[in-house]
Amino acid sequence: MSHCAMEVPQKGGFSFDLCRRNNMLASKGHQPPSFTKTGTTIVGLIFQDGVILGADTRATAGSIVCDKNCEKIHYMAPNIYCCGAGTAADTEAVTDMVSSQLQLHRYHTGRESRVVTALTLLKSHLFNYQGHVQAALVLGGIDVNGPHLHTIYPHGSTDTLPYATMGSGSLAAMAVFESKYREGLTKEDGVNLVCEAIRSGIFNDLGSGSNVDVCVITKGNKEYLRNHQLLNPRTYVSDKQYKFSKKTEVLSTKITPLRKLVDVIDGGDAMEE
Repeated sequence: MSHCAMEVPQKGGFSFDLCRRNNMLASKGHQPPSFTKTGTTIVGLIFQDGVILGADTRATAGSIVCDKNCEKIHYMAPNIYCCGAGTAADTEAVTDMVSSQLQLHRYHTGRESRVVTALTLLKSHLFNYQGHVQAALVLGGIDVNGPHLHTIYPHGSTDTLPYATMGSGSLAAMAVFESKYREGLTKEDGVNLVCEAIRSGIFNDLGSGSNVDVCVITKGNKEYLRNHQLLNPRTYVSDKQYKFSKKTEVLSTKITPLRKLVDVIDGGDAMEE
């Protein structure tokens, strides 16, 4: 065998080949693409009696925390809930729209909504917009066919899994699930595992933070544990905060008696209702 045909083992350590390539492209006028930053950790798992969904409560706009306690677990049907990551307006609009469609379908059929119906409506809508509606969803619920858990990507592709994570903190949360998830979890163990996964995203992802919301869906019942864990309480509050020494001065006061207003109304034309 010739020397050229021999396989050369890869050299160890860091490789800076791509850095040199990017610098070469930049020198020729090709600017690198800008990055897209989102911030959310949403998870879901199937346990022995149903489905458990979890989410953090931080909403960000770039480097600004807009809301420390927003709701990312959206109502779809009495037996179906959906966690949303991505653009907050898109997740709210898509889930509200599909929720109303499921309500109309229940009115028409008189039957409980099926999870696959919500899945089909969501992925069909997102596929039509080819990712421009930036909603990444974790859909969970229980129906006549048992518990179901699905992930829906902004382009409309879906996965059906026993446990799932999405958002910028999904890798940290998935590490917890892959190491500790097992089939036949009890409700208590499932809630603890979901909380641990969300905590992992909160403390390892800058876009995720604040509190932990949990939704437990079982046959004929749901339990929404709002702010189940408060992980980032304020540890220091200034005594001088929100105390203003100066107040708006009242320059003049004018009081119009009610009797004069009644006289003006009686003297005018009658109004029709």
